[in-house]
Amino acid sequence: MLISCGDALIDFVPTRNTDGREAVMPAVGGSCLNVAIGMARLGAPTGFVGGISTDLFGRMIADHAAASHVELGLATRSDHQTTLAFVRIVAGESHYAFYDAETATRSWTYRRGSIPFNTIEALHVGSTTLVNDQGAAETKALIADARASTTISFDPNCRPNLVRDKPAYLARMAEFAGTADLIKMSDVDFAYLFGEEPFAQRAAALLAQGTSLVVITRGNSGAIAWHAGAGQVEVAAPKVEVADTIGAGDSFQAALLFALHKQGRLARPQLKAISADELRRALSFAANCAGLTCTRPGADPPWSHEVTWPL
Repeated sequence: MLISCGDALIDFVPTRNTDGREAVMPAVGGSCLNVAIGMARLGAPTGFVGGISTDLFGRMIADHAAASHVELGLATRSDHQTTLAFVRIVAGESHYAFYDAETATRSWTYRRGSIPFNTIEALHVGSTTLVNDQGAAETKALIADARASTTISFDPNCRPNLVRDKPAYLARMAEFAGTADLIKMSDVDFAYLFGEEPFAQRAAALLAQGTSLVVITRGNSGAIAWHAGAGQVEVAAPKVEVADTIGAGDSFQAALLFALHKQGRLARPQLKAISADELRRALSFAANCAGLTCTRPGADPPWSHEVTWPL
C-alpha cells in the first residue's frame, strides 16, 4: 500500500454565477488528501492518514475519498471542524486564505504502532500540516517509525500566508528534507525556500545528504529531476486548455509515485537504481496527469481510464 499523511479540507474554488459575478464552489481538497486520491484513482492501493471531521464538510471529504477508493481506516475522525480554504487565482497561481483554528487536521495525533509499515511501500508527507508545531511533531514521529522499511516522499507545498516565523519554518523544511528519499517541489516553493539559488546546486546538496530523487515542477515549462545514478532528466508540460491549476502539483506527485510503483522502482533500493529512461517515462506520465487536472476546475486528479500507462 501507498499512504499519504496530512491535510484534508474543503477548497472554495472561484467560479461565476449566471449573472457573471464572482462566486465560489466547495470542493474537497487538501494537498495530501489530493495525493492519496490521485494514487488511488490511478489504481494503486492507497490509504490516507490524518484528521477528518465528522461535520458536514468532513462527511463530504470522507465520501469523496471513499468514492476514489482511498482507504480511510488509518484516518482519525473527530468532532473538530473542517479546515476551509478560499482560493483566488492571481496571475495563473492559486492563492489561499485558510480558516484552520482547532480543526480536525490540526488536532490529528499519530497513534504509535498503528501502521504496519512493513506492508507500506511509500509514505508521502507535506503541506500545511507541517506548518504548525503539533502537526510537524506528529509527522516526525510517523516518519521515525516508517523510515526503516518505507520510502519517504516529501513535498513542502509552502503556504507563506500561514508561516509566522520564516527562519524556523525553513529549518523545519530542511529537517523534513533530510529524512526524504524523494523530494518534489514547485519552482514557486523553491523560490520561497532557497531564493535565487540555482536548481542544480540545491539538488546536488540534497542528493549528497542521501535523497535519491529531487524533482522541481515549473508549470508550463515542464519538470526537471536530478538522480545520483540517472543524472538530470527534463520533461515538457503537455499543451492543454487550463481551467485552473488547483491540485496540479498534487496530481503530479500522485502520478509520479504511482508510476514508480508500477515500474517496481518505488522501494528505496529500487529507487536508487532507476535508469534515466525509466525516470523520464515516470516524469512524463506525471506531467500528463497534472496537465489533465488543469483542464477541469478544482483538485480533480485523473482516473486510470483517462490516461495511458505505460507510455
